[in-house]
Amino acid sequence: MTGYGQPANDLAASDLWRRTLQQVPSMYGQLVYLASLRNHNTNRYEHHGLAARFGEEQADRVLRSNHEAVFQDWLSLSVREKKNDLDTYLSSIDDNKRLVVETWLRIMTFRNLLPGVARGVEADLFVADFRVLLQLLRSEYGAAEPDLGA
Repeated sequence: MTGYGQPANDLAASDLWRRTLQQVPSMYGQLVYLASLRNHNTNRYEHHGLAARFGEEQADRVLRSNHEAVFQDWLSLSVREKKNDLDTYLSSIDDNKRLVVETWLRIMTFRNLLPGVARGVEADLFVADFRVLLQLLRSEYGAAEPDLGA
């Protein structure tokens, strides 16, 4: 054991992954990326490179803990900070921003970003804040309200 009571490989994997995540310019982008690594059929996180180097169990553990940590960090931001972070995310993608916001409003993909351990109150806060943020973005980008009857 080394460091904080973690095996050396856990520390190495965690450090490697933190450095990888730092390349993503927004916290929302980090949530998107980490959630995309979760297999929704098994609830296990999968990353070939990390698993090849440290094993599947350790890769799952590191990715899961990072997803949970980034989610907690996102929750601790003010609405203004969350809006700034979403602006950073949107500026980093090439897609039409109005279309992205309309899609988020219609499909509500942000719900897939919650880690499995998110408690009810955390999930409720995340969803409530995101709905407010979507309305701000809808106004900013002139996005249409979703037609929920369609």
